[in-house]
Amino acid sequence: MNNHQWVLARTPLEGWPHSDDFNWLSGQMPEIGANQILTRTIYLSLDPYQWGRRRSGTESPGDVCHGRTVSQVVQSNLEGYSEGDFVFNTNGWQEYGLTGEGVSHFGYMFPRKLDSSRSPISTAIGVMGMLGLTAYSGLMIQCQPKAGETIVVSAASGGVGQVACQLAKIAGSRVVGIAGSAQKLDYLRKEVGVDECVSHLSESFKEELRELCPNGCDVYFENVGGKVYEAVLPLLNEGSRITVCGMISQYGNTDGLDPRQAWNALGEPTFSKKNVLVHDLFVGNFVEQYQDEFLSKMADYVSSGRINYKEDRWEGLESAPEAFAAMLTGGNFGKTIVSVSEDLSRVQ
Repeated sequence: MNNHQWVLARTPLEGWPHSDDFNWLSGQMPEIGANQILTRTIYLSLDPYQWGRRRSGTESPGDVCHGRTVSQVVQSNLEGYSEGDFVFNTNGWQEYGLTGEGVSHFGYMFPRKLDSSRSPISTAIGVMGMLGLTAYSGLMIQCQPKAGETIVVSAASGGVGQVACQLAKIAGSRVVGIAGSAQKLDYLRKEVGVDECVSHLSESFKEELRELCPNGCDVYFENVGGKVYEAVLPLLNEGSRITVCGMISQYGNTDGLDPRQAWNALGEPTFSKKNVLVHDLFVGNFVEQYQDEFLSKMADYVSSGRINYKEDRWEGLESAPEAFAAMLTGGNFGKTIVSVSEDLSRVQ
C-alpha cells in the first residue's frame, strides 16, 4: 500500500506559498517498530506557524511537511493503544505515520488518545486542541479580562480569534472583533456573539474602530499586525494588556526585516507612556500546567453551547498546499482543516 505525502521541495523563496515549494510523492508504508503505533491520518491541521518553520529552514527539502493530525490506529506495538483507537498526533502532510518511541512529536505536541463520545475528534486540532489552548492561555491566563472591559480581537473569525472572542464574553467583557468579509462579520455577530465588529477592508477602518471603542481598549489579542495593529495602538488604555499570538499579515515579508522588532519599535512609545503590558504567546509554555484545566473547561463550554466553532474544511490531502496558501492570505473562514480520509467515529 502506498503512502501519499507532501514533502518540502525547497526552502521557500517567495513571501507566500507557491506550488513549487511542495512535491507530491507516493512513498512506502512506514514499518512499525517496537513501542510504536501505525496510524491513518483522518484530519490535518494547517496553521500559520508552519510557514515560519519552512521559511526559516527548520524543515529541510525532502522532509514530510509538519502538521498536527487526528488519526486512527491501524496497528499497535505500544501499550495502552489498540487498533481502532483515535489519537491526536503529528503525522504531518501524509496519509500514514508512526507515533511512539523514536518518533519526534515536535516539542509540546504530546500524542494522546481521544474520546469520540466527548466531542467530535476534529476538535482535537481545533477548539479542544492547541488552537483552543492558545486562545485560553493568551486571553484568560496572560491578559485576564475583567467584566466591563473592552477586548479587541484581530482575525476574530479565524480559528484562534473566534475562541478568544467567546472566552472574553464568558468573562463578561465587551468584545470588538476585526475581520474581513461581510460573511465573516455576520458570523461574528450571529454565532460568536461579539458586541461589535468591523472590517479591516473598509476604507474608513481606523475611524470605524475608534467609534466602536469609545472607552478605549483594555485588552488586545494580536493575530495580524500591520495596519490593524496601527489602528489599535492609539486606542490602548492606561494599564492595558496585549497578547501577541501572531502577525499573519507580515509572514510573507521579503524585506529581510524582523516583523516583531518592527512591531515593538512602533508600539514602544505608547507602551511606555501608558504602562501597557505586552505578553509573547507561546502555547508550549502552558501545556504542562494548564492543559487539563483547559480541556475540562472547554469541554463544558462546547457541550453547553457557550462556545461555538467553525471549521474551514478542505477535502483530500491533495488540497493541502492550496488550503495552506488560502489560510495565510485570509482565504479561510474558521479553523483550516484538511479531511484526509474517512472519519469512522462519525458512523459509530
